[in-house]
This record gives sequence, structure tokens and C-alpha cells, in this order.
Amino acid sequence: MAMNKALLGLCLAVLLGLVGCSRQQSDWEKTRAANTTDSYEQFLKKYPDGEFAAQARARAKDLYEERDWQKARDTDTQEAYQAFLKQYPEGKWSDEARIRVENFNLAQPPTNAPPAADAANNAANPPPAIAAAAPPPPPPVRAAPAATATTVNPGAAAGHYGIQLGAFKSGADAANRRWTRLQAKYPSLLAGLSPTVAPKKSAAGTLYRLQALGIDEKHARATCASLKAHSQACVVIRPAHS
Repeated sequence: MAMNKALLGLCLAVLLGLVGCSRQQSDWEKTRAANTTDSYEQFLKKYPDGEFAAQARARAKDLYEERDWQKARDTDTQEAYQAFLKQYPEGKWSDEARIRVENFNLAQPPTNAPPAADAANNAANPPPAIAAAAPPPPPPVRAAPAATATTVNPGAAAGHYGIQLGAFKSGADAANRRWTRLQAKYPSLLAGLSPTVAPKKSAAGTLYRLQALGIDEKHARATCASLKAHSQACVVIRPAHS
């Protein structure tokens, strides 16, 4: 009699386990079909250590990153991309976010006007800290145009616009590879543009800017708008002299 009761209890336990597994499987299928952060969060509350918990956490993380990347793209500011990188330093979109931050840092073409103005201001009011800091900036500002004088300066001096498509720490080859990929993907959009790689030296090292110069403002803005619509980084470069 006791053995029969034990056997019955074991059978009931197995049956309840099977029912539980079947319910979890069913809930998981419903969660996957909904495919929202809320649905995965609810599933994890119900089955924190369940068979599908790891998959649910991974998918929820991906969806949160996709959501935050979309917000950063819609805002399209340097601060938005920096905030995204702080939250997802090794995420799916982290490399693209870094390129866009560097674009904002380096989009402006070099010009001799600001150093001259700074020199005049320093002569009129030379506090020691400013006087000591003023000399270093001119060399890197002048170095980039010297390396690419035939391609960068003429368009800028003539009041032409341009676009910047990336800034790379790994070298000019990385910039050229990006141009090759973009040209293959958007041949009609980039038709007629001549790319140039403009190095920019800084305390952190040299960044290689992929640019296309010598176009008018309407062309530059339209091209950037189209590329951004396809989730491609692009910043309009204004003329050095207006």
C-alpha cells in the first residue's frame, strides 16, 4: 500500500513537471511572437531561471540597444552618440557611433582665419595660461592642408561645400575601404564625387578623414540627408572662407 502511494506521488510529480514545461514552452513561443522588451521582461519575471531565460535576456538586450540607437540617430548630435557609447561601449552599433562622434569633431575644414584672430586677441590681452596654450594649435591645423593641398584647399577657398563620411584611427586604408563599400552600395548617390583622405593630427594621434569636397551646399546637404536615411554617417563640411 505504501509503495503504491509512493509510486502515485512520483507519477503526479512527473506529470506536473511535464505540464510546467509545456506551459513554459507555450509562454516562450508567445513571447517570441510578441518580440518586445516588455514581453521578454514579463517572461523573465515568470521564469527567471527557466530553460529560455538566457535567450530572453539576450533578446531584450538587443532590443534595448536597437531602441537607443534609433533615438541617437533621430537626435543626430555628438552628445547623443557619446551617450549611446557610454551605455553600449561594445555594442552592435558602437563602431558606427564612434565614427559619427569623430565626424562631428573633425568635420570643419582648416582655415587660417581663427589663428590670426586668436593671435590678435592674445596680443591685446595675454594671460599667461592662454599665451602658453596659443602656440600649439597652429601646427596641426596647418599640417593637414599641406598634405592634401591640391584636393582640400582649392574647394574650401572657393567657398565650396563638402561632406565627411568617416574618421578613422587605423589609417588611410580604412577610409579608402569605407569609400569602396559606400560607392558600391550607393553608386548613383555618390556619382561624380571625388574622395580624399585628409589626416588630422591631435594629442591622441592621427585621424584620417574621408571627405568629398568641391560641391555646392544643396548637393552636400541632399547627399548627407540621403545617406543618413540609410543609417550611414555623413556630416556637411562648410566652406573655410565665406
